[in-house]
Amino acid sequence: MKKFWITMNIIYEKVMLVAFILALLIVCYGLYDTWYVYDKARDDSYKRYKPVAGEAPVPEEAPITEDMVAWITIDDTNIDYPIMQGEDNSAYLNKNPYGEYSLSGSIFLDSRNKKDFSDDYSILYGHHMEYGNMFGALDEFLSVNYLTSHSHGTLILGRDGRKACELGVFACMKVNVYDNQVLDPVPYAQIEELIGRDAVSFNTSIRKSNRILALSTCTEPVSSTRLLVFCYVYD
Repeated sequence: MKKFWITMNIIYEKVMLVAFILALLIVCYGLYDTWYVYDKARDDSYKRYKPVAGEAPVPEEAPITEDMVAWITIDDTNIDYPIMQGEDNSAYLNKNPYGEYSLSGSIFLDSRNKKDFSDDYSILYGHHMEYGNMFGALDEFLSVNYLTSHSHGTLILGRDGRKACELGVFACMKVNVYDNQVLDPVPYAQIEELIGRDAVSFNTSIRKSNRILALSTCTEPVSSTRLLVFCYVYD
């Protein structure tokens, strides 16, 4: 009987050791995965290919795919990204501007919108990443003070940088995607009404235009709530 219990103790110790090693490997993988996603999210190598409006297009040899339709910059924030557009809204959800798999994805234009941003209302999407990466920076616009002090941006159209449009950031809101049409390319009057009704922060000093651009992101990994920042687009 004594020999049996000694054997059982040895087996127990080995099982616990294996369980500990497996748990350690899982923790290490989790840490690596978190670092990898964050590292990819803060990769700004694409900035070297940013077009200069009317002067320098994206070089032909640039690895950014032909799906790039514009470049957005919001002054004094981390938002300075190429805008992609795929055949549907899942194309660049987990693909970077080089066309490579990436959990942080890309900033992309709704597939229902025209790539020249001539629609009354155009919608951009981006993941909500830590430390203000991708569209993680949108949280700050819930503050009226931040909104009014970060109200200027630029939208450079096309890979050739043929035109630069000024952006005037004027509102921010949180919505439930199942209760609001704000993520549909609705007519101008309708989106203006929705913003006026539901905006959390608003800057009335921004000059209006006949086109509106929304920047949209999730607020949590699994949630139907979306955070949106709205900009007037000036020719």
